[in-house]
Amino acid sequence: MTESNGSDSPERKEDMPDWEKRFRAPRVSLPDWAEDAPDRSLFVSNATGTYELYAWDRSTGEQRQVTDRPNGTTDGVLSPDGAWIWWFDDKDGDEFGVWRSQPFGGGADETAVPGLEPSYPAGLALGRDGSTAVVGRSTDEDGTTIHLARVGEDPVEIYRHRESAGVGDLSHDGSLIAVEHTEHGDAMHSALRVVRPDGSAVAELDDTKGGTVELGLEALGFAPVDGDTRLLIGHQRRGRWEPLVWDVASGVETDLALDLPGDMSAEWYPDGSALLIAHSFEARSELFRYDLASRALERVPTPAGSVSGATARPDGTVEFLWSSAAEPSTVRSTSGGVVLDPPGMRSPGSVPVEDVWVEGPGGRIHALIQKPAGAAGPLPTVFDIHGGPTWHDSDSFAAGPAAWVDHGYAVVRINYRGSTGYGRAWTDALKHRVGLIELEDIAAVREWAVASGLADPDRLILTGGSWGGYLTLLGLGTQPDAWTLGLAAVPVADYVTAYHDEMEALKAMDRTLLGGTPEEVPERFEASSPITYVDQVKAPVYISAGVNDPRCPIRQIDNYVKRLETRGAVHEVYRYDAGHGSLVVDERIKQVRLELDFAQRHLKG
Repeated sequence: MTESNGSDSPERKEDMPDWEKRFRAPRVSLPDWAEDAPDRSLFVSNATGTYELYAWDRSTGEQRQVTDRPNGTTDGVLSPDGAWIWWFDDKDGDEFGVWRSQPFGGGADETAVPGLEPSYPAGLALGRDGSTAVVGRSTDEDGTTIHLARVGEDPVEIYRHRESAGVGDLSHDGSLIAVEHTEHGDAMHSALRVVRPDGSAVAELDDTKGGTVELGLEALGFAPVDGDTRLLIGHQRRGRWEPLVWDVASGVETDLALDLPGDMSAEWYPDGSALLIAHSFEARSELFRYDLASRALERVPTPAGSVSGATARPDGTVEFLWSSAAEPSTVRSTSGGVVLDPPGMRSPGSVPVEDVWVEGPGGRIHALIQKPAGAAGPLPTVFDIHGGPTWHDSDSFAAGPAAWVDHGYAVVRINYRGSTGYGRAWTDALKHRVGLIELEDIAAVREWAVASGLADPDRLILTGGSWGGYLTLLGLGTQPDAWTLGLAAVPVADYVTAYHDEMEALKAMDRTLLGGTPEEVPERFEASSPITYVDQVKAPVYISAGVNDPRCPIRQIDNYVKRLETRGAVHEVYRYDAGHGSLVVDERIKQVRLELDFAQRHLKG
């Protein structure tokens, strides 16, 4: 067994390989803008080598770094009046902390809500004048609590429940609060409750009751108009995510019934007259404008690829963060050109993806393939498994897969059952046989990749992070002859110990996925836990883990590693001082370099 630690120093630009440039090149998130001061924006960038929050005054062009912490900061909110920036302050990536605030123009940080103890965040909504906030908290002791905080007053608890919940939104005039909750015990499918600032209920909407299938709801935002009681929500009533307008005062629901395949989300145009529709289908996405009066649906021009965020500005233009597998991300506008262009090194591009559909035990499986330009198989192949599990790989730019392609590998990414974007039934299919369902789909694509001549059956790498890391370890144990080696980042390795140590919201999700606690359904936890199969693992294993990770805690990984050590199995472990991944560019590069090196040493040829 080998343990790694330490840090790498950046190379000179002229000596730097393209794969490293993709990580180091400055990039920015889609800027969030203040509702009542639209020239004031907040975004995230890695310009200093660590992902931090930045304030941007569009009227002057001035940009200012807001946060500066050793392990980075990405969770921030701009108040509607543009006066304050709120950011979440945790300890070294453990996601347990408090909200702090500072003036938009700069100044000392202060505790945003004195009187609220540290917790995991469960949503935040800020009032327009900056004097009111709705703060969601989650702890092991209290479950979920939601508090109304007013400047100069003690925060008041307006909601409490043992099950997971969160702040949905605060209405434009501050009179209504939307709460997403799972009081029914199904953490995958939320219900909605709208309450007054004193916590008294105004309206309820719950699609989990009275049906034969489980349906979820999500709060997408109140109409941006004073006195307007319309709440934009997402629903699954037709087997996919779609937007709906619900007037919480009258109870009237306006079904948009949009004739688009795949999943949809939406947000309001600033005057409340239209919706910006984000449409995701078969690993690509696009935008539409939906006029609420005429019910006309008009496509918003975007290039082919993936839009990972979009917002409608007061002048009617749309800004969006776009990329494809071949082209790095940029913030663009429908008015033309790039909205926010970070200075410095430009990221090299990569190769485009190819789409493959494979027949699997639960239906057609969509896989995205990248390989070195002009390369002929069979190739050493990396099966890069996404996390979530309710997420999906898309035709978007990713530095990790591009690094493997640069080194001569084919990369296969699989939207297994459990992935989003292919309908509710596909997403929900993994329940109770957690992990095993996904691995059936991965095995089907593996068979295709070998039979098609793409993949060399003697050089197959199974890898992923978070849920993808969990599936990597589970796959190495349940399919020991299928994989040459495995690389698992921040994985679930010992499901029972992980359940007892993880953050409260994930306990609720695991109870939903597996049908109960480890004490109530021990056979399901055992069947889905990688440590159950650790003695069957044949391939060399590389594991990386954050010592402060609240999602895939370190103790359960240590348990798995001890079992590997007892067997004398070939493995290496890298522990780093952060949480569920790192926001430090040097650290990310180091981890990729360690994985590439492990593969080079353990793959034939």
